[in-house]
Amino acid sequence: MTTNPSLPQFPEPIWREGVELPAFDTLIEDQSVDVAIIGAGITGITTAYLLSKSGQSVALVDAGSILNGTTGHTTAKITAQHDLIYDELIQHIGEVKAKQYYRSNTEALKFIQNTISENNIDCGFKSEDAYLYATEKTSQQKLQKEFEAYRKLGIESDLVDEIPFDISIQSALVMKNQAQFHPLRYLLALVEKIKASGGMIFENTPAVDIETGTKPKVVTRNGFNITCNHVVIASHFPFFDGRGFYFARMHAEKSYVIAVKSDKPYPGGMYLSVDQPIRSLRDTTINGENYILVGGESHKTGHGINTFKHYETLQDWAQTTLGVRESPYRWSTQDLITIDKIPYIGKISSKYDNVFVASGFKKWGMTTSTIAAQLITDLITKGLSPYEELYSPSRFYADPSLKNLVVQNADVAGHFVTGKVGLAHKKLKDMGNDEGAVVKVNGKRTGAYKDENGCLHLVDTTCTHMGCETEWNSGDRTWDCPCHGSRFSIDGTVVEGPAEKPLKQVSIEDKNKA
Repeated sequence: MTTNPSLPQFPEPIWREGVELPAFDTLIEDQSVDVAIIGAGITGITTAYLLSKSGQSVALVDAGSILNGTTGHTTAKITAQHDLIYDELIQHIGEVKAKQYYRSNTEALKFIQNTISENNIDCGFKSEDAYLYATEKTSQQKLQKEFEAYRKLGIESDLVDEIPFDISIQSALVMKNQAQFHPLRYLLALVEKIKASGGMIFENTPAVDIETGTKPKVVTRNGFNITCNHVVIASHFPFFDGRGFYFARMHAEKSYVIAVKSDKPYPGGMYLSVDQPIRSLRDTTINGENYILVGGESHKTGHGINTFKHYETLQDWAQTTLGVRESPYRWSTQDLITIDKIPYIGKISSKYDNVFVASGFKKWGMTTSTIAAQLITDLITKGLSPYEELYSPSRFYADPSLKNLVVQNADVAGHFVTGKVGLAHKKLKDMGNDEGAVVKVNGKRTGAYKDENGCLHLVDTTCTHMGCETEWNSGDRTWDCPCHGSRFSIDGTVVEGPAEKPLKQVSIEDKNKA
């Protein structure tokens, strides 16, 4: 076997290659619009595009830069094949709602395709069949049940006994006529349409609160307000909870992707294993060169092994399966999963009629974010949507919601206790450059990162959300909370919520004594 080519030292998604993202000003004065949209990923941008197209004035606000969050770190599969889900949906919410779930995702795919065609967007859109494949007999039985669910719901599909890779499988379930694209090139075209319609876009403008009422106000960290008729929270995790208790009804999962070059031609199609460990495959062409995106290694945020090991495991698998001659890109993403696996889209809670939320996309954000934009636009402009009940954030399906809610929060409690009594992993004096670890400083649990130049960055590891202890993520160089998925940079800055406040920075007089 050929020796694995080295992985890049720092994570960088392939979608940034050759793409120049526009820059926008920070909000420096109060604004008044019809709709304020918080979060400039695919959900926020598509919502702003649809609303501005319908004649609504919009302000799209992001805490950092546009397209720099989950959207920029996707594998960009546009599909209604969301792992093994349709048999489960039929069992838990019935055939009618399961069919609605499929129909809404299919309509989202068609919307993306039509938008690309109407606006002549060059984003590598390509129709592909999507495959779920089983390598174990127990999983084959689940696949057979899923196939039967497809037939009940009228989904065009087929059950086959091989896929065009050196992978021994039991069977594979094909969903016909799905798609893939370059997400940033698609969304940048929508950004131009928003600007042309008079929509305002602001970067580096964190929203910290909403003053609710007939005309709500979005309050920004630098003290300015956006007064509006409606607020759409598209910030991945809702920065404003609205008494919806979202932190208790979702959990965060990390997954990993490498982009590799192979001497073997890619046979087409998009593939996902149903056995553990999960493996995902698709290809893309960037600047005339073909890459294969290899994904998987999912785990709850803040849990598990040294995170860089996940990239290495994917690399080893890709070498065996595909033959790898170069691995120029690697990145990870964080996804939120609801207790019943259906996204929360709609009014943030029954208490508020003019504050909307979209979250919990379960790693299938290309279609579900588009559903969110369509559904919320319909609620704002028409007052109703055919999918409002299915995706309502206020819903509660007793099975499996109740069971999953109990299990999820028991897991949180366990990590809260374990983090408080856990020992420091290392001493500062033993740390090498570009290394992070939990240490003791002034007798307290402290997060330490020594950068490439040997400079120390020290933070209090206690998450500012609900007091759990964060753990070091070596793959992304962040401090991650195992309880509710908050993530922080080496200096404590919030990378991802639900935490709103940074980790406290720690200083010591003589770091060499620690």
